[in-house]
Amino acid sequence: MDKAPTTRQLKVAREIQKDLAEILRSKGMAVFDGAMVTVSEVRVSPDLSIAKTYVSIFPSEKAAKVMAILEDNVRQYRGELGRKVGKQLRIVPEIVFYLDTSLDYAEHIEELLKK
Repeated sequence: MDKAPTTRQLKVAREIQKDLAEILRSKGMAVFDGAMVTVSEVRVSPDLSIAKTYVSIFPSEKAAKVMAILEDNVRQYRGELGRKVGKQLRIVPEIVFYLDTSLDYAEHIEELLKK
């Protein structure tokens, strides 16, 4: 069973979420095939070495393509993140992208409720 994240984990996660969102926004939608990419949540491992980054992608039809683009450029994003958080963190966490499907799920539920 997972322990609740520490205050430090939460602070680091919040900072990474803010900085990564900024990095992805600065790339522009063209990089992501016209899709909008939002960093919806970041969870940091207890030793702060891994940042599980949940992204929501709109429109969701482009999710697979955008996830591939994110995976291909993960080292570049980590480098940029390092320049932003390098003063606060000794090691820049490894970024692992996950698709956040909660929006799709909510949409699906809404459609079911309309029926």
